Amino acid sequence: MHLIRIPAFQDNYIWLLTNNNHTTIIVDPGEAKPVIDALIQQNLTPTSILLTHHHNDHTGGVAQLVRQYPELKVYGPEETRNKGAQIIVKEGDKLSIGTIHFSVTEVPGHTLGHVAYYSEPYLFCGDTLFSAGCGRIFEGTAKQMYHSLQKLASLPDSTKVCCAHEYTLSNLRFAHSVLPENIKIETYQQQIEQLRAQGQASIPTELQLERKINLFLRCHEVDLQRKLGMNVPSIETWQVFERLRSMKDNY
Repeated sequence: MHLIRIPAFQDNYIWLLTNNNHTTIIVDPGEAKPVIDALIQQNLTPTSILLTHHHNDHTGGVAQLVRQYPELKVYGPEETRNKGAQIIVKEGDKLSIGTIHFSVTEVPGHTLGHVAYYSEPYLFCGDTLFSAGCGRIFEGTAKQMYHSLQKLASLPDSTKVCCAHEYTLSNLRFAHSVLPENIKIETYQQQIEQLRAQGQASIPTELQLERKINLFLRCHEVDLQRKLGMNVPSIETWQVFERLRSMKDNY
């Protein structure tokens, strides 16, 4: 499979996943023009669109793409039905699109109906998991979001996290402010600062790296709990996550 990353808006990414059997899948097309330009440039004809959630910066290009490519099938959770989804997906669904196979996981938190799609090694997780961070909680609860991240964290180390925004550097700056003594976070922040200064993307990232630099995947760690003043026997890890998310919201 071949992965193509398409920049959109200020910091969004739209994804194309294609293979040698002429199957091309579009993930979260917030706008149509950059997608159509990439398809023409690569001489690709898309077969399907996957939507992770209903926000316009992930769905805004669907109508124009379907007009341009009438054979497109649009998959998404129930909350995207009025954004163009034709085939509604839910927890545990298995999708076969050409020779590309996906499993669907419900990951509520950012929105209540948010889903993620996994086709080894690629994880399309929308606005749930970011490099060194996670999405804001708009509709769900901290507890829901924490358990959603735990689902994604259970995937193999080699998983390539294809999230929808270039937030890595700001997330690392926050992580460094919480754990300034962490060499891995500091070193990776310096690498990403150089990468972004050169106009390069930091995404996709790998899950094995995220386990080390993403504080939202480390809420079970005693050192982090102590840093937050939350290392008490009665604490639950989702409450540690809730504290971190609140701190990030106000960072």
